[in-house]
Amino acid sequence: MSLYLQILVFSAILPCLLSFDKKVRFYRKWKALFPSIIIAGSIYLTADIIFVKHGIWGFNASYHSGIVLLGLPLEEWLFFIVIPYASVFIHYVVVYYFPKLVTGNLFIRVFTVILILLLLGVVVLNYEKAYTSFNFGLLIVVLIIALFDKSGLLNRYSFSFLFILIPFFIVNSILTGTFIPGEVVWYNDQEILGIRIHTVPVEDIGYAFSLILMNLLITNNFQKLSYFRE
Repeated sequence: MSLYLQILVFSAILPCLLSFDKKVRFYRKWKALFPSIIIAGSIYLTADIIFVKHGIWGFNASYHSGIVLLGLPLEEWLFFIVIPYASVFIHYVVVYYFPKLVTGNLFIRVFTVILILLLLGVVVLNYEKAYTSFNFGLLIVVLIIALFDKSGLLNRYSFSFLFILIPFFIVNSILTGTFIPGEVVWYNDQEILGIRIHTVPVEDIGYAFSLILMNLLITNNFQKLSYFRE
């Protein structure tokens, strides 16, 4: 089993086993969650395919299965199922067990607007860096949509993301070369800001934030429809 696939398997084990926990009952959200994963994943996978084609990033064949579709290894396709599933699971666990971890409406709105403006500035000043522009540009769009969401999702996600970031950072650290010789995923340094936390490009924090928030927003909207309700 390839290293990349091992990482995904270990990422999926606990969330899958605990999905049937009698308190959280995460399995009841599957009907709305899985279509959301497909919709959100299609956006990121499309960009992924373009990035690989143009050398913006790529994959070390030593660490994946060798099964490649449209330039992406099988593990990369699975990434956009496993990681959103595990991350959304963590979000709902945090919401259930820590219901008081909620940001005030005024604070989260002001903070989000400031963040959007800062990200916009970074994109404008670094428009020639494809990975930076895509990640932060998409994050801006998702944050704007979240501002108009009336479910209070952003108020809770601002806290749950801190929990999600821990396993996400561990996974991404390994993928980008921490603890292993070389890296599973390599980045073209000309297409990123060059700011890294250990081996993880700072853009990947925005990548994680927008990917999971998009999944949650779509899931929430599906759950408003009678067919997708728990």
